[in-house]
Amino acid sequence: MPAQPRDFDIVLWGASGFTGSLVAEYLATVPGLRWAIAGRNPAKLAGVARGLEALVPGFDPTALPVIEASIDNPESLSRLAQSARVVLSTVGPYALYGTELLRACAESGTDYCDLTGEVQWIHRMVAAFDATAKRSGARIVHCCGFDSVPFDMGVWYLQQALAERGNPVATEVRGVVRRMRGAMSGGTYASLMNAVEEATVDPAVRRIGSNANALLPPELGASRDRAALGLGFEPALGLWTAPFVMATINTKVLRRSNALMGFPWGRDFRYEESMATGKGLGGRLRAWMVTAGLGAFMAAASFGPTRALLTRLLPAPGEGPDRAARERGSYSVDFIASGKTPGSAALIANVSASLDPGYASTSRMIAECALCLAQDNVPAPGGSWTPSSCMGAQLLPRLEARAGLRFSVRAPS
Repeated sequence: MPAQPRDFDIVLWGASGFTGSLVAEYLATVPGLRWAIAGRNPAKLAGVARGLEALVPGFDPTALPVIEASIDNPESLSRLAQSARVVLSTVGPYALYGTELLRACAESGTDYCDLTGEVQWIHRMVAAFDATAKRSGARIVHCCGFDSVPFDMGVWYLQQALAERGNPVATEVRGVVRRMRGAMSGGTYASLMNAVEEATVDPAVRRIGSNANALLPPELGASRDRAALGLGFEPALGLWTAPFVMATINTKVLRRSNALMGFPWGRDFRYEESMATGKGLGGRLRAWMVTAGLGAFMAAASFGPTRALLTRLLPAPGEGPDRAARERGSYSVDFIASGKTPGSAALIANVSASLDPGYASTSRMIAECALCLAQDNVPAPGGSWTPSSCMGAQLLPRLEARAGLRFSVRAPS
């Protein structure tokens, strides 16, 4: 938290976007919070404030400050950053729109959190601004939405549960998405398409995307982490599995978390991630279909003309489901601590929520990450962090009490 007084606890950048508007609605319910919304179009932001009056009982839109700033005006971003304890950004693709705001926060000693899952951009930001953030005291925390809070905090929670039971830490964890009802946001798709486009023209970006250690400081060694690449079977659950589209970012985040915490899970810690497709022949067939479908999607995204077509067909940034659809969504993820024999389990943790993962749950998770940085005694110093490595012990109760996440453990059957 910045040492000098700031006008606001949180400044929300991107409130006029779909996910940003959900974050604004959530922050408007927090008693006593000093917050503001910021962007390049004050009139549009004022409309967001007026819209909150109908959504949040007792909310006064005239009491919500609006800050005008633009990524084309570094001085305006610097003033924005200097006014806040925490800047919360929902504006992606971050590789296109996020760098100058992050720079301003790192230089101003302002804590920062975002929703990015863009590995190539995170890699560049760590290289460019980690040293600056360490000097200024700014905590830079990426991946504060569905990618990757449930996964990052799920493994952290599992390791804590093992320690509390007197068990050794798990040097190998397997994450399995048991259920996911809901959609990725239009911003997530836009970020994915931008990352694929970068990779098609830049071999360095392709290497970052395929490297399990891409978010790991080179001096801290190598990793065997990987995403599931094809059809598989999880013996501890008796379920067939297929690749999970977000595994490529989540596996890298977990590797970085372990390194930033000083390798409490061992230097050879391994994390793999997949999604369940069911039991028996039907589950195996669905696993094959999902694997083939994801492969076809990525192939189409990698080719310019078909990528352009996909971009027109997929949800656009600023679009999203209505409230009823968001509240019908849900997800459930198991985290399996490997036992002494191959395929066995020592303990299984579960993270679940009865909310759409890409919108309703994401907006709550990033809001609580920002509130945690602004209000709690988070001991992490300045630098580039993951959610669990920066604020795991402080964040978990917030996620359970306010963000709708449920954490539990069970013995293997």
